Amino acid sequence: MPRRLFACTPSRLAAFDCPRRYRFTYLDRPAPARGQPWAHNTVGAATHVALHRWWLLPRSARTSDEGVRLLERNWQQLGFRDDAQSARALHRAAGWVRRYLDDLDPDAEPVGVERTVATRTDRLAVSGRVDRIDDRDGELVVVDYKTGRRPLTEDDARGSQALALYALGAQRTLRRDCVRVELHHLPSGSVVSADHTPQSLQRHVTRAESVAEDIVAATDTLAAGADADEVFPAAPGPGCSWCDFRRHCPAGQTVSRPLDAWAGLADPDIADPGAADPAVG
Repeated sequence: MPRRLFACTPSRLAAFDCPRRYRFTYLDRPAPARGQPWAHNTVGAATHVALHRWWLLPRSARTSDEGVRLLERNWQQLGFRDDAQSARALHRAAGWVRRYLDDLDPDAEPVGVERTVATRTDRLAVSGRVDRIDDRDGELVVVDYKTGRRPLTEDDARGSQALALYALGAQRTLRRDCVRVELHHLPSGSVVSADHTPQSLQRHVTRAESVAEDIVAATDTLAAGADADEVFPAAPGPGCSWCDFRRHCPAGQTVSRPLDAWAGLADPDIADPGAADPAVG
């Protein structure tokens, strides 16, 4: 019989960096209660929605002012210390959005925004949603928005498994070449990019397939009656402070400290300077 493909998204594969977090997220039912909402996630979500919906506007309405209004309409108060902190974060994010949109050509229609792409390998059926796909001189470019506080480098773009899988998904879904991936970091206004080769894309596929095989093996072992904590052990480290399931993981609590919900904001005046950087989309 042919081997069944492992259906996943890049975020599902990435969750297995900590097998226990993967189990809490995808296997345990009911799933353990998550922790507090994070303010930096609120900023990232509202910014992504604004940039998505900006491209859905009529051409005449694609202005930076309208982008800021979209941000304001989709803003939420989740994770902030108080209304004053939320207002400061909104003002700061509005500046990012305005500067970013001022540099965009509203006539350069993307091939897709929030576009779902998918591909298959010998082991995987992987799909995901891309922030934006551009057409640059006849070739597709995967664009991913970032709102975290850490500036990004070309290594971040080249080393991103998610971006590589999105590029392969865009090739298969849209049947066009796609080798360039870009990270657009709104807080700094910087863009970092990488041009993949068939070899570099294959390396990402090989790594993703290896992770998938480990997930399947652990899941099958658990189904056979093994102890869940042994089959899906914790991988404790500084990032445990940001884990939504920290309260359920003694190992993670031992090596990390609790953080305020606003600790990851990209604002040195209101964020926690001693906290490791969260993973922000």
